[in-house]
Amino acid sequence: MSLQGKKIIVAITGGIAAYKINYLVRDLIKSGAETKVILTKAAEDFVSPLTLAALSKNKAFTDFSDDNRSWNNHVELALWADLIVVAPCTANTLAKIANGICDNFLMAVYMSAKCPVIIAPAMDLDMYQHPAVVKNLQTAAEYGHYIIPAESGELASGLIGQGRLAEPKTIYKVIESHLSENKRDFEGKKFLITAGPTYENIDPVRFIGNHSSGKMGFDLAREAAKRGAEVILISGPSSQRVDDKNIRIYRVSSAQEMFDEVFKHYENTDVAIMSAAVADYTPKVKATEKIKKNENELVIELVKNKDILRTMGEHKTHQFLVGFALETQNEEENAKMKLKKKNLDMIVLNSLRDEGAGFANDTNKIKIFTPTEEQTFSLKSKEEVAEDILNFIQAKL
Repeated sequence: MSLQGKKIIVAITGGIAAYKINYLVRDLIKSGAETKVILTKAAEDFVSPLTLAALSKNKAFTDFSDDNRSWNNHVELALWADLIVVAPCTANTLAKIANGICDNFLMAVYMSAKCPVIIAPAMDLDMYQHPAVVKNLQTAAEYGHYIIPAESGELASGLIGQGRLAEPKTIYKVIESHLSENKRDFEGKKFLITAGPTYENIDPVRFIGNHSSGKMGFDLAREAAKRGAEVILISGPSSQRVDDKNIRIYRVSSAQEMFDEVFKHYENTDVAIMSAAVADYTPKVKATEKIKKNENELVIELVKNKDILRTMGEHKTHQFLVGFALETQNEEENAKMKLKKKNLDMIVLNSLRDEGAGFANDTNKIKIFTPTEEQTFSLKSKEEVAEDILNFIQAKL
């Protein structure tokens, strides 16, 4: 995709990973974006304003004035931009963003801006895991900023862990996704998405089910289709509807029916997002006639359903497999266990303890885990949550 005519500010702070941003600026210019670079004083210890000016074909800004001869208007620059990317973002600058501390030119531009902001943190692993940094990242996300999680690997300190700046190509893809007026970043991809509950019949008129509305899965299907994907949507009982030629919907009722339908399509799938709330158990015996009220107690023996997600993980070849975890206690621990146990590439956690999240709501609050990283999002509409999830997937692909 071309970024022709897009106006991007790349804000560089003082970390060793700053050297990578030369490549990002070069790629932005090649794609047609008008790019301006801001450096903090600390960033100048790692990269040269002269190099970045040459790469961007624009002046590189470092302060409010140039040797007291001319004034750099931070408000004008902020309003010029379609997007601001802070990369690498140090713990220090992240704290300033989270707490509104405006003590340099970069922060003055940031606090004057009305455009979207992308933050790509980079720091040593213990700093990245510090509660203050975790809190500041969450605060920045709640401001509506998009956080590109730090990657895992060998760090400048010699330690190995999460804290590396995301690669320039990853940052570029996120920029591209944010600036696309008509995102087609999943063109040619085949998505398999499940939605809604399953109903496990007790008799012809009664069933065991749950409160899932299917809205999250349907919003994911709409967003994927809007972005060019060919979508297979398999839904349990739900009142949700779709009207998109790129979405083929299959209605099922029980967990067994969902299992069968999923594996008709899984082999040819590129991305599978399993957001359905599938029943873990089903009655061992399903009465063929309505059970009459004769006794004070009724005992129903349950047996385990086939584990659809685990089976998909066991048979995964090229697919990017995404699971969901709705939890009420030990949320993160249970989600991480499910991620590993079921061989997933990514899991989306939501907790019923978060107000506005979970079943039967128009909003949701999620946290995404992969085997090497995690990202927290604020409470949003399910349409916005679907976009966040697909942006995350797109960056991973």
